[in-house]
Amino acid sequence: MEPGIGRQVNNYQRIWRTVLAIPAGRVASYGQIADLAGLPGRARLVGRALGQVPETMSVPWYRVLRSDGRIAFPAGSPQAERQKGHLQEEGVIVLNNRVRLKAFGWQPDLAELLMRLEF
Repeated sequence: MEPGIGRQVNNYQRIWRTVLAIPAGRVASYGQIADLAGLPGRARLVGRALGQVPETMSVPWYRVLRSDGRIAFPAGSPQAERQKGHLQEEGVIVLNNRVRLKAFGWQPDLAELLMRLEF
């Protein structure tokens, strides 16, 4: 395996583990996930990683939104409707393709992070 490929796989795994820590009914931004995974400034990498989740893993990708609370997929698209449906099933209110981060944003404390994330 090429050195860059191994680093990319490791980064993806860190992102997936971080997303797995988001509790049901809560959301986080791509940038927040990047920061918590130890990859500050790599929000786009979070998006790529979520698009590469192996079929054998169940990662709640739908809990990750843009920094303003918007769903990243175009409004009305099948992907946006699927994400919206998953969020609504968890009690998250989605209006105009957006979630109020103040109401539903995940704000983990240090103890929670230490317990749930293993880097």
